Amino acid sequence: MSNPENLPYLSRSELESMSISTDNVVATIEHLIKCSVVSRAWNAPKMVITPPDGRYMMATLSASDDPPFLAVKSLVLNPRNKEKGLSEINSLVTLLDSDTGLPLAVIDGNWVTAVRTAGLSAVAAKRLARPESSVIAFVGCGVQARSHLQAFSDLFPLEEIRAFNRGAENRDALCRTAESMGLAAHACDGIEDAIRGADLIVTSVSWSQNTEAFIDAAWVKSGAFASVVDLGVPWIDDSMGYFDRIIIDDLEQESQMEHPIVDLSLVKGDLSGLVTGAVDGRLTKDEKTAFVFRGFALGDLALATLAFKASRH
Repeated sequence: MSNPENLPYLSRSELESMSISTDNVVATIEHLIKCSVVSRAWNAPKMVITPPDGRYMMATLSASDDPPFLAVKSLVLNPRNKEKGLSEINSLVTLLDSDTGLPLAVIDGNWVTAVRTAGLSAVAAKRLARPESSVIAFVGCGVQARSHLQAFSDLFPLEEIRAFNRGAENRDALCRTAESMGLAAHACDGIEDAIRGADLIVTSVSWSQNTEAFIDAAWVKSGAFASVVDLGVPWIDDSMGYFDRIIIDDLEQESQMEHPIVDLSLVKGDLSGLVTGAVDGRLTKDEKTAFVFRGFALGDLALATLAFKASRH
């Protein structure tokens, strides 16, 4: 048990050195989801504050009896951080013993967010994407693109990436990373060029109150899978009906949100249903499938759990 007067802080550099595998991330998320079905794990809907100056503030809460941990993540997104040489998003996770309430660790939340988001996508992709998928397209080439590239390269026989980003720096950096992994990398000048013909699509466009939709789901080929990391903001609402199967992260959470991330009449179920088998995954090779999500607090708990356990060894 940690001494509250000497609470460990797990920094990003320390977390990256732990080399936590995609398999472990996926397995831990799936375990906590199954625990939630039998009331051994719980998560509250995320809380969001959006001040009129363009900031986005968010908090998540999740807990489990197996393992006995509770995680709270606090996050602030501020587009003006770039002017200060800072990341747009900064966050922190506090981990407590879910039985006693005693604090266990403070963890870099940016690492948790990046890895858990790709982990949630991977859990969905296992069930919604074609296993032979080899071409992946990225719209948005920042932190989430990098973490998804790593996770999806562990799951699928990737051969090629296509990258589109509003700025060349992140796009070119992602392409260099892909090439270092032995993949062909193509920097695309247009979004449609990136998406058409791709087996896997990951969109992670930075959130903004003024973002106008510009991605048409009609461009998605038959049999493709899209992981929509960005609240669906850049996707044209009226085009989402082109998907045959849309799964979201948490139906209960979504029911409490003022503005749905996608028309709920198009949604076939959520991640819990997918993992437990209550909801079908891909049914045919030609289905167009999508995972559209806000962020599932159990994912934060999964990564905080893995990080804390790794730090104890």
